Formats: sequence, C-alpha cells, structure tokens
Amino acid sequence: MRRLTCQTFRKAYGLPACTTANGCFKQVNESGATSPLPSGDYGWAEEESLDVDAVSSACPTCHILLVEASSSSNADLAAAENAAAKAPGVAAISNSYGGSEASSELSSDSAYDHPGLAITVSSGDSGYGVEYPAASQYVTAVGGTTLTQASNARGWTETAWSDAGSGCSADEPKPAWQTDTGCAHRTVADVSADADPNSGLGVYDTYNSCGSSAYCDYLIELGAVQGLDGWAQVGGTSLSSPLIASVYALAGNTSSVVDGSYPYSHTASLFDVTSGSNGSCSPSYLCTAGPGYDGPTGLGTPDGTGAF
Repeated sequence: MRRLTCQTFRKAYGLPACTTANGCFKQVNESGATSPLPSGDYGWAEEESLDVDAVSSACPTCHILLVEASSSSNADLAAAENAAAKAPGVAAISNSYGGSEASSELSSDSAYDHPGLAITVSSGDSGYGVEYPAASQYVTAVGGTTLTQASNARGWTETAWSDAGSGCSADEPKPAWQTDTGCAHRTVADVSADADPNSGLGVYDTYNSCGSSAYCDYLIELGAVQGLDGWAQVGGTSLSSPLIASVYALAGNTSSVVDGSYPYSHTASLFDVTSGSNGSCSPSYLCTAGPGYDGPTGLGTPDGTGAF
C-alpha cells in the first residue's frame, strides 16, 4: 500500500495540516509497525481515504492513526483492531467493514472488547439485515441517514438512508442497555449519521478519479486543488462510522464509556430521525424510522457531543 495522505483533502477545505512530520498522522500495519505496509488494494484504498477524510472533517484537531490489516480475514482484522486499541492516546476506533453473521462470531468478540475506548462499526450498505462486527455487543453500531438542506432552524432534515443496515442479531446477546422489545438479541443500530452517497463527503483518493459530475464542477470553482484526479463523492455507513467515532473523540469521555451504552442515557443530545426505511420487516421499527429508537437510525444523530 502506498503511504496514504489526507493532505490534499485538508488543504482543499482549509484544514490544518496533519502529517507524519508534525505528529498528527501515523500509518501502521496490523502489528503496529510502520513497515512493511500491506500492498495496494483499490477497494480498501477508498475506504481508508474516506475514513481519514471524514475524521479530518469532523475533528480537524484529532490525531489520526491508520492501522492496515494484512488481509480481510477475521484474524487479520482482529489483529489490526487490537493494535489500534494498544496504541498510546487512542480514544476511539472506527471500523468501516462488515460481513454476514455466523455463530462463530462470538469467539471474535474479544477483539472489539476494549473498555475505555469507543469502538464504532458501520451497520452495512445493503439495506435491512445485520452484519458483523456491527452486531457485536461491545461496539457502537452506526446506521445511516440521508441529509437534506432545509429552511428550518437547524438548516437540515434527515431521513433513514434506504441502504443502511439494521435488524435483530441471530447470535449476539442483548446488552443490558438495549430495551427494545421486538428483538431478543442485540439490535442494530445504536446511533447514525449521514451515509447517503448523494449527501456524502468529497473524498480525495489517488486510486480513483472524479469524472464528470456536479461535485467535480464545484471542485473546479473551489480552485483549491490541482486537477480532478482522485476526487469522488462517497457515502455509505463507511462514512457514518468515522463521523461518530470523531464525535466520541471530541466529547473526550471515552474513558467512562461502556461499549455502546452511553447514548442510551443521553438521548436529549440526539436528533431523532422519524421517517424513511431500508426494507420490509416485522416488527417494523427494525427497518423503518419513527419516534424514539429504530433500527436504521438507532437513537438518532448527534446534536453536539452530549450523547457521547
């Protein structure tokens, strides 16, 4: 993997530099070493670029540690997770990946059990259905919304993103802090943030190119980048997970956070998302947004940092 950089993105949006030289950015392998790094991969490169650019947007003063697994195997991803958790100064860890549930997942849960750290995981981008590790009882499962500009006091409205993952886990036990009655096991998601690619983030990734779009026209008008190669507008719960991890970091409260429980006792600091769905299901709250808790958007989206 070539050494990733978020400097083009940060310069384009007027954000302070975050480099290895100034101690703000570090990239390591699953053992926590700076070399050797895994070889390049088109799909993971975009995921990584999205993660570091999303964190740069939501928390420009955060230090960023990028931990790259050697492969997408559960063992390598677990090794990377543990390496991130052991790194000095880490407050929150974002995971923008997932796969189908399996009964064996319970034996993998220890990789996500890190008291005093906030672990966020994307709920998935395939609509109604549960993915792992979002289903883990030790993480904050992050669903997705569609963000739309509005003339209200907030300036925005949100609905459940139609492709956000949600549902009732087949294998994970229900945490004590979840009280919804339509699922006897772990329910996904806990909270949410913008995930719709149509309201997504402009990301710089040298493995991709911008092409022709309204967003490309915006970048030309912006005049802060040289050329369009590498720019794309990206969404998915791969965006919402690092956004929520950033809010946890900004809140500065993770030493007292227990798994994904904190938002459940601080719902007044969340925007409740009450419309939209990601499929058909029974009971309907597992796939359709409504007042209070629901599957696709969880308890809602951040209104400041008070819920984290």
